[in-house]
Amino acid sequence: MTPLTTHQDQPTLPRQRQAPSTPATPATATATTPHTPTTPTTATPALTAAAHTPTTPTPTPPLTTTVPRQYVHRASHAEVFLTSGQRLTDNHFHLTAQWPRTHTFFTTHPTHHDPLQAAETIRQAGLYLAHTQFNVPLDHHFLLWELNITTHPHPTPHTTHHPRQHPTELTLDATTPHTTHKGKRLTEFTMHINIHHNHHLTATGSGRFTCITPRTYQRLRPHTTPPPTTRPTNPHLIPPTHTGRNHPTDTVLTTTPHPHTYLLTPDPHHPILFEHTTDHYPGILLLEAAHQAHTHHTTTHHNRSDQNRGDSHSNHNASNNSNSNSNTSRTRTRTNDGNTPPYTTTLNTTFHHYAEYHTPLHIHITPHPTTTHTTHPTTHTITGTQNNTTIFTTTHTTTPTT
Repeated sequence: MTPLTTHQDQPTLPRQRQAPSTPATPATATATTPHTPTTPTTATPALTAAAHTPTTPTPTPPLTTTVPRQYVHRASHAEVFLTSGQRLTDNHFHLTAQWPRTHTFFTTHPTHHDPLQAAETIRQAGLYLAHTQFNVPLDHHFLLWELNITTHPHPTPHTTHHPRQHPTELTLDATTPHTTHKGKRLTEFTMHINIHHNHHLTATGSGRFTCITPRTYQRLRPHTTPPPTTRPTNPHLIPPTHTGRNHPTDTVLTTTPHPHTYLLTPDPHHPILFEHTTDHYPGILLLEAAHQAHTHHTTTHHNRSDQNRGDSHSNHNASNNSNSNSNTSRTRTRTNDGNTPPYTTTLNTTFHHYAEYHTPLHIHITPHPTTTHTTHPTTHTITGTQNNTTIFTTTHTTTPTT
């Protein structure tokens, strides 16, 4: 089986080395003390008193910046979320990250952030640790087999201090409980991670990665197809109001005659989903396709429910058309403000094969049997297939928005 890869071609940087445990100078070396000027004996009483007045030093805030983009396989510095990282023990790490006030693609709600933004942060953390703490060369490829995310909404809505007013400063606590080596080279690892904001647990997640050499990757994928240059015109492209996004270019799905089945038709020039060149559909795009399929399915379900309730109190003529337009408008409004449909709180994804550019990829959604009450979480399974082969499988669990 061949899962998705997260590699991009980047210039090779020197690998980050940890500080040596012993001083760089020989043990027999002696340190010299800088010369201290002697205080003049003719100093005035006022100057002498001032010199002995205790002062409180002003604390200097730590300076931070994003980590090198090559360490997280990003082409743009603006899409790098990690800001620092250090090893605490052999398999325990502390990292920091920052999410911007607003993002051109990931959306923010007063009580929670986009779960795919958390997924991208976890992906970056895994790559960063592999390169900087496990000495994986920058030209190696990464196969992501599993990615699991659970988001934890803030206990109180942000009314006065909305998340968009300030960047979100994050601390990440990561562990690598399972690692596999071939000689001294890391070949596979599992990472668990907790993401905190202001001491509140914002998200938890895990991922399983395999690291392979360029030569091995070439053997796995000897023949690849370049990405498309244009998106085919399709009148059945889902409007962004039914995908939870803001712009038509953000929509990646079109409807098909088959119920609960969509066709992947993304814009190949999208600045986030195709942020760097790959020889297959990127993993973040597959996660987004599943997210949009779930959002559209849930939105249209609510729309049909509203329309049925409206039709029961109207005649079959002009009033029916009016109700239909009203329901559509109401659905769009509730979707844009985050109240309909419920937001995803948990997604568990397994990648089985690469998603190729040259073959149509269909997204299928299956609701799980659940209660009809809208106050309970619901779960859907979304599957991506090409040529009757399963590419990825993910389950989305949603929680109603209060």
